[in-house]
Amino acid sequence: MSVGAPRGLASSGQKPIAEILHPLSAAEEPLSVPVNVGGEKEAGLTNGTPVETSSPASASSLFNRLQLDDDLEADVRDLYASTETRDLFVTVDDPKKHVSTMETYITYRVSTKTSRIEFDLPEYCVRRRYQDFDWLRIKLEESQPTHLIPPLPEKFVMKGVVDRFSEEFVETRMKALDKFLKRVADHPVLSFNPHLNAFLSAKDLNKRQGLALLTKVGESVKHVAGGYKLRARPPEFCAMGEYLDTFSQKLGTIDRIAQRILKEQSEYLTELREYGTVYSSWAGSEEELRRPLEGVASCVATCCRALEDQSENMSQDFLPVLREYILYIESMKNVLRKRDQTQAEYEGRLEAAILRKQEDKTPMPVEVEKCQDKVECFNADLKADWERWQSNKRQDFKQLLTGMADKNINHYEKCQAAWESLVTLLQDKQTEDKTSETN
Repeated sequence: MSVGAPRGLASSGQKPIAEILHPLSAAEEPLSVPVNVGGEKEAGLTNGTPVETSSPASASSLFNRLQLDDDLEADVRDLYASTETRDLFVTVDDPKKHVSTMETYITYRVSTKTSRIEFDLPEYCVRRRYQDFDWLRIKLEESQPTHLIPPLPEKFVMKGVVDRFSEEFVETRMKALDKFLKRVADHPVLSFNPHLNAFLSAKDLNKRQGLALLTKVGESVKHVAGGYKLRARPPEFCAMGEYLDTFSQKLGTIDRIAQRILKEQSEYLTELREYGTVYSSWAGSEEELRRPLEGVASCVATCCRALEDQSENMSQDFLPVLREYILYIESMKNVLRKRDQTQAEYEGRLEAAILRKQEDKTPMPVEVEKCQDKVECFNADLKADWERWQSNKRQDFKQLLTGMADKNINHYEKCQAAWESLVTLLQDKQTEDKTSETN
């Protein structure tokens, strides 16, 4: 093998950056959510077609416009779909609380169905706690450093703010763990990792040895990388880093605003409940106005329930997806840093070997060629996982934003129907009053 710039770093034969980084193309970017912060004008990312701003007559008319074309959707499906055969299915469910003298914790049932020969049985059912999932992710990072490992939900929560044993928190975490495991099981490389096999099938995990080894490996990587300085990150990976920075900023802004909206909705809901109670109390002392006042109280109660549903959707469905992708961004940045360390090591060894060859005509060491191969392998794996991540992201956010639109439409339709029923009630009351006066 000739030694020079790695094939993954060469300019010849590379795809254009716009081809590699789909999200940088306005025609494919799903996040067409303009955010106006501090008066800054944000450019809307659309597909180039005129955006209809008139309100739909009904929910169905909106979703007819938003219906995704099957042919277009096929273009953004998982790049591995044509070569993969789904033969590994995993599910995380059935959370259970365990209380002992030493600790209290939650376990989840992990069910597996597979036809792979690497497994001794076609079905498994084991119970795992959060730290077991954490062990799996650490082992995947250790054994597959060139691949993007899906993120886990944060382990720590603020005491006194979130009850980690509450039904809502456990349900949200269970969904996140299920998504993590499904992403790993669907990956064409990670799904064949022996540590995943052990996680899915073993009754007891021997985690201590793996964690100790990881610590040593981590220290070794830091030591090796510390001696080299990367000259220049290749353009396509620079574009990846820039995209991640921008995407992280936008998601962080949306997350902060959504948190404020949730807080304000909670405060508004408290006031709204008190508001409806006043009308119910008033109706008890005004016989002639009893029906209209009870009607108002009923409308307010309906609006309260609709707002509760809307807030629950935001906290349990919308925000977790944002947080998952914020964590995904950090995972991707970590893989980019590892790639840079590998390239820096290769450049350092290559430079030293060239100097030695000029001095004493020694042949190029085998270690340099191995470093070159590592860089090329890293580049190929990272690009493949980047494309896979972008494909998943487009599908996830299309589903998320369509669901958000659906929930908002349902919310306002319920409120509108409630107040329209009150208008009908008031009109009937007015007709009755006129009839009484005539008689």
